[in-house]
Amino acid sequence: MSEVSVRPGTVTDLVVQVEGVSRTFGRGVHAVHAVRDVSFSAQRGELVAVRGRSGAGKTTLLNVVGGLDRPDSGRVRVAGHEVTGAGERELLALRRGTVGFVFQTFGLVPILSAAENVGVPLRLARVPAAEREERVAVLLELVGLGGHAAQRPYELSGGQQQRVAVARALANEPDLLVADEPTGQLDSETGRSIMDLLRAVVHARGMTALVATHDPALIELADRTLTLRDGQLVDG
Repeated sequence: MSEVSVRPGTVTDLVVQVEGVSRTFGRGVHAVHAVRDVSFSAQRGELVAVRGRSGAGKTTLLNVVGGLDRPDSGRVRVAGHEVTGAGERELLALRRGTVGFVFQTFGLVPILSAAENVGVPLRLARVPAAEREERVAVLLELVGLGGHAAQRPYELSGGQQQRVAVARALANEPDLLVADEPTGQLDSETGRSIMDLLRAVVHARGMTALVATHDPALIELADRTLTLRDGQLVDG
């Protein structure tokens, strides 16, 4: 996992390009306009916080950008890949290699050790065993859990579990890290340590991160903030 030279400000450094994206659930009087005509971009090496109250559209927007959901209109490109027009096979490849996900609920496999959880994406990518083990060891050291490789999720604290989830999301060296309320189940001190970790990884590896959060203390750690209100981007 070599470091990437970051040259902000050029078109080729745009990892995320979202143009006029809208997503509505339901029809007629029961329609919920989760995302309405949203446009923004994010550069390589940038951590962007997406803030807003519950129901503002943060999760829907992140799901659309990460290829977990399709917009009704608009366009999304990630690291040069067309997301909105991609077929299911292309979206699967996108989610396995180009985009890494970190969720509020950690999403670890209970019967697997920390190392085995981190290695799941590498197994799916058919990375040779020796290379896989080496990369897993490096990733666990990166998130401060080198001595916990053999422990299962129930033997780890919430903060440690989330660190395992971050390491797993980084396994295939994605261009974009999507984190949906990654500190929502953690106390404020542990949550800040996770946000500090995400920021350090993004800047060191030249990745891009979109992090949904409503915590003002964590928002301060972002390079830039997008504010959603009723599915629309607003100033401030």
